[in-house]
Amino acid sequence: MDHEDRDTAPAPGSATGQQLEAAILELLAARAATSSICPSDAARAVGGENWRGLMEPARTAARRLVQAGEVEITQGGAVVDPATAKGPIRIRRVKQGK
Repeated sequence: MDHEDRDTAPAPGSATGQQLEAAILELLAARAATSSICPSDAARAVGGENWRGLMEPARTAARRLVQAGEVEITQGGAVVDPATAKGPIRIRRVKQGK
């Protein structure tokens, strides 16, 4: 994929952003309550073979879902602040009883 493709990220609220949010929630719903997914899982679900350009938009979609109280972002199994998380992340449903 060309470098320029990474510079054309979908805007928040765009159809692609909404598709990524829906894909995250659908992927999590299909797994055990304690399971997590990688943003690449959502990017692949939406982008097919062209998923790499959707990696940062998938991370952004996950951050929006954190703000909505739907999911948590983790690194090494610990919940992290999505605004400061660097490197590989995982996405999981918010644990009940919080």
